[in-house]
Amino acid sequence: MSSIKERQRACEETLLAALCNELVERDVHAVYLIEDNGRPGVEVLDVAGLARRVYVHLEFRWFYWGDQPDERVSCLQVPAALERIQQAAQAGWRNEEQGELSFNLSQLAEAYRL
Repeated sequence: MSSIKERQRACEETLLAALCNELVERDVHAVYLIEDNGRPGVEVLDVAGLARRVYVHLEFRWFYWGDQPDERVSCLQVPAALERIQQAAQAGWRNEEQGELSFNLSQLAEAYRL
């Protein structure tokens, strides 16, 4: 892994570990984890016991737990992000499979090269 990738991963891990700790302090059932593919995340249970994983999208500075516009929040304002994630968990996650955000910024950059 390149040093940039390593720094990005370290940043993701730091943000998510802090998010998890703060959610637990708010009595939200949250567990920090590293998936089998090495991806860090925070698993959060809603009021019905349904789990969603919260991830970080560094390029857009988001915490996100799905692919819908109301399933992401800025990670630059952690208190507001905590409040939004806590509210979403208390209201209950969508009863659908968790969507995944996928933006390939290098493909976007290539599209605009002249």
